[in-house]
Amino acid sequence: MKIVACNSNRPLAEAVAAALSLPLTRAAVRRFADMEVTVEIHENVRGQDVFVIQSTSYPANDNLMELLIMIDALKRASARRITAVIPYFGYARQDRKSKPRTPISAKLVANLITQAGANRVLTMDLHAGQIQGFFDIPVDNMVAEVFFTQDIQERYSNRHVMIVSPDVGGVVRARAIARRLNTDLAIIDKRRERAGVSEVMNVIGEVEGRDCILIDDIVDSGGTLCNAAEALLANGARSASVYVTHGVLSGGAVARISASPIEMMTITDTIQATEAVRLAHNVRQLSTAPLLAEAMRRISDESSVSSLFD
Repeated sequence: MKIVACNSNRPLAEAVAAALSLPLTRAAVRRFADMEVTVEIHENVRGQDVFVIQSTSYPANDNLMELLIMIDALKRASARRITAVIPYFGYARQDRKSKPRTPISAKLVANLITQAGANRVLTMDLHAGQIQGFFDIPVDNMVAEVFFTQDIQERYSNRHVMIVSPDVGGVVRARAIARRLNTDLAIIDKRRERAGVSEVMNVIGEVEGRDCILIDDIVDSGGTLCNAAEALLANGARSASVYVTHGVLSGGAVARISASPIEMMTITDTIQATEAVRLAHNVRQLSTAPLLAEAMRRISDESSVSSLFD
């Protein structure tokens, strides 16, 4: 078993390797003067079970090309099996034709990874479950609900917690955590009446006096979650916190969240934290390294991955 790290999230790759008590395979991922990606693997990988760790986060196209070229290099070096470990799968939000003459980019990226030579994919909290069907190779989609549930139990044990989905599309994810915690579920119904008019947020559920925890898979600009927190407090909630798997946090998102009524936003390290994230008073990170490491070990041993979530 070999672990190769590209450049998008080196700290996570090192943490996964440490959890497995394995060194990272020596490899170089560099750029030519014109920013072309070049890869060189400095160890023999012939006949090995190789795991390539790379999130396709910002800059998404550069990180995707690193992943594809590394997979190609491993295939040409005669690796027995190549597993693309993609903690954050970029382009996942483009999973359907939302209007005429638009691409389904998630399917295109799935094709690229498959054609590059990957034999299977390990990822976390895909934006939409059907993306697994875009691949013609096995996909293990890990979910963050297990360690989110554990963390909520530890941090909010003495509080009257209520789980909240920030939109109708996230109800399944939020309900799974509410069921594990044996608590109630509320839903934010958001809609825009017409272009140029701000969103109207209605809270479905009785949140008065409750410590509300919003559950989502991706936070990008942070606007929806900040507005949802304000709506919850306006409806009598005692506090509003957030648990999100992928902290994209582009542009001024961190400043927006810091100035919002969100008590604490918990994200994972599927995307490497920026300096702004590390300094924010109400943003914290949980490590996915133990979960990813155990999944990788089970894939290598040909044992059950789904039992991790039983």
